[in-house]
Amino acid sequence: KTDFINFINDQEWKSIEPVSSWFGPSSLLMSSMSALFQLSMWIRHGHGYLTENLGIPVWGSYAVFGLATLFSGLILGLVSETFG
Repeated sequence: KTDFINFINDQEWKSIEPVSSWFGPSSLLMSSMSALFQLSMWIRHGHGYLTENLGIPVWGSYAVFGLATLFSGLILGLVSETFG
C-alpha cells in the first residue's frame, strides 16, 4: 500500500509508457482474443454436457466436436467460393 501511495505522490507514473492502441481492451486483437476465450469456454461446457449429462464417452465428445469443426470448415469454404 505504501509503495502505491509513493508511486502516485512521487509521480512515478509519468515515466511509464501507455499501452499501445493495438493492445487496448477495445482493439481488434483483444476483442478477437475475448471471442476465442468465450468459444473455448462454450466448447468446455459442451464437452461437459455431452459426457456428464448425456453419458457419451470422452472419445465420442471429441468425435462430435471434430465433425462439427470439419463441417463448419466445409460450409465456410463453400460460402467463400460461392460469394468470393
